[in-house]
Amino acid sequence: MSALNIEKGSSKHSAYNLRPTFSDVQETHTLAVLVDNEPGVLARVIGLFAGRGYNIESLTVAEVDHTGHRSRITIVTTGTPQVIEQIKAQLGRIVPVHEVHDLTTEGRAVERELALFKVAGQGEKRVEALRLADIFRANVVDSTLESFVFQITGTSEKVDAFAELMRPLGLIEMARTGVAALSRGTE
Repeated sequence: MSALNIEKGSSKHSAYNLRPTFSDVQETHTLAVLVDNEPGVLARVIGLFAGRGYNIESLTVAEVDHTGHRSRITIVTTGTPQVIEQIKAQLGRIVPVHEVHDLTTEGRAVERELALFKVAGQGEKRVEALRLADIFRANVVDSTLESFVFQITGTSEKVDAFAELMRPLGLIEMARTGVAALSRGTE
């Protein structure tokens, strides 16, 4: 009899997966959770994260089905693959939760965020702020002699980059909506 030629980590010819199933790599995932639109549901979902020490980087909630009284919660969180799987499983066990989708792993998704920036400046700084806003396709939604309020939409990275460029030009305040996301395609 000849010995089996099985390489370590190979699961192609074996009933056993010899690859380690744990990882220390932190990944960022976007989760879309469809829930009943009723009092206390958001608190239960957020309580799951707080009770287990998971961090939420972004959170948006809105009613998406008026007749069915359903809301969509979009959560951006970070963790190891095992933690992400645990979060999804625990979310799925909450009674008012109907669906949990990991938009990061289920295929391509479109993610956008809206932000408002109040920037004060005089002279050259004011001109530079307007020039950068034009490059980033930010709109001026309010203007006074001392300041502007810019509105920008795009990926979180785009919003972060715009914020970093506005800081030295007189960024006073910002407000961000959090990530809204949908999977691409027909499903």
